[in-house]
Amino acid sequence: MPLGAHMSMSGGIEQAIWRGQSIGCETIQLFVANPNRWKSPPLTDEDIDRFRTAEIETGIRPIVAHDIYLINLGSPEEELWERSINAFQDEVDRCARLKLPYLVMHPGSHMGMGAEACLRRIADALDILRERALHVSVKILLETTAGQGTNVGYRFEHLAEIMALVKDRGWLGVCLDTCHVFGAGYELRTREGYEATWRQFDEILGLDLLGCIHLNDSKGCLGCRLDRHEHIGKGQLGLEPFRFLLNDPRLRHLPMVLETPKGPDMKEDVENLAVLRSLIAA
Repeated sequence: MPLGAHMSMSGGIEQAIWRGQSIGCETIQLFVANPNRWKSPPLTDEDIDRFRTAEIETGIRPIVAHDIYLINLGSPEEELWERSINAFQDEVDRCARLKLPYLVMHPGSHMGMGAEACLRRIADALDILRERALHVSVKILLETTAGQGTNVGYRFEHLAEIMALVKDRGWLGVCLDTCHVFGAGYELRTREGYEATWRQFDEILGLDLLGCIHLNDSKGCLGCRLDRHEHIGKGQLGLEPFRFLLNDPRLRHLPMVLETPKGPDMKEDVENLAVLRSLIAA
């Protein structure tokens, strides 16, 4: 499976690809817009050309996008909901122009109105977005969450319900985050727990929906509902879950991406990638 990390787009979106190549990534994840702003400058034809050139010359693929932090498609506040839909549409359009296969999104937060109403709200937003992007081939990956605060998506059933509520589930998939599912209460540290978690995933969602995996250790314990990433093998998960994942033939085709803490020189990513590769059986 291709291994990589989330890369900064500072200095130009194509720079994320070159940064990934410089530390030995085979796949990367990136933002296609400023993650802390509602609006970013549009991508120019020159931006697209430089991005495509970098992708071809490095051979890094698939390249996975992640939505910006401000979006909440589950918001009960009408203004924020509509603003989130418009911002997400811009992200889908950017991914389409860049020819990216996947856009990962955090499903949303109910902000006090309750999970069920929030899931309906997310599905309604996705239906609107689908109508606006009927011919777009980008697949939206709903990310599993830890359930911190009022976030939904910490149960596999939440994601299954969103998919059941939308009119077209064909453009949706799933991104599993190891830190998040562990924080949500799914065991990964033992062979028995690991297999039980994947059985649940397959029964509730289906392994065919899985498009990407985020490889993150966890600062928090099992079921703590905390979204706190740690370096591989240095958190509550330890090394065994990653050994299981990296040697699981069912997952061999999937891009696996680090979102672990990093400094400006990316040495942490280099170290984490080396640890992961050391776990792959010959």
